[in-house]
Amino acid sequence: MFWDHVAGVYDLFANYYNAGTHRVLCKEVASLISSDDEVLECACGTGLLTRHIAPVCRHILATDFSEKMLERARHKCRDYGNASFEYADILHLNYPDESFDKVIAANVIHLLDEPLKALSELDRVCRKGGLIIIPTYMNREKGEGKTSGFATAVGKAGADFKRQFTFSSYQQFFAEAGYKEASFKMIEGRVPCAVAILSK
Repeated sequence: MFWDHVAGVYDLFANYYNAGTHRVLCKEVASLISSDDEVLECACGTGLLTRHIAPVCRHILATDFSEKMLERARHKCRDYGNASFEYADILHLNYPDESFDKVIAANVIHLLDEPLKALSELDRVCRKGGLIIIPTYMNREKGEGKTSGFATAVGKAGADFKRQFTFSSYQQFFAEAGYKEASFKMIEGRVPCAVAILSK
C-alpha cells in the first residue's frame, strides 16, 4: 500500500515543505476541541494532528487504514494516556451511532472514490450537537479539471487524488451534501488547506 511505503517520510511534507500551513491547521483544529470531548480522528496518518488534539480533549480514538502510519502515530503520542489507536476504514466505521462529540477527517476526502459515503459515516458516529471537522488541501488553480503541481507530484509518487477542490468547489461539495450551514476556514500556504466545520 502506498501509505505504508511513505509513512517514514510523510512528516517531511507537513514539518518542512508546508510547515506554515500545518502549524496554523493544528492550532485551528485544536481550538475547536473541548476538555470533555470524546474525539474520533479518521485517517490520522502519523499523528500530526493527533498530538495537538490529545492534550485538549478527554479522549481521542485515532484511526487509519495504514498500519505503518498507525505505528508512527502511536509512537508520536506515546506520552498521552488519553489517546488510543485502531485500524479502521472510513467508509465502514465499526462504532455505534452518535459515539463521539467531535469527528475529524483531515486530508482524506479528496482521495476517496466514495466521499459522500465517508461523510455519511462521519455524520452517523457524531453526536447531536457535535462537530464534524474536515480539513482538506486545496488546489490554487481556478476551475474544475485543473491539476495543481502538488497533486501532479504526489500523484507520480503513488497518491491517487480523486478530486481537486478549489475553495469554492469545496464549499459547494458540502452544500450539495446537505450541509447548508457549514462554516469554513481557509489556511494559506504553499499548499493551502480549507477546514470545513459541520454542525450535527
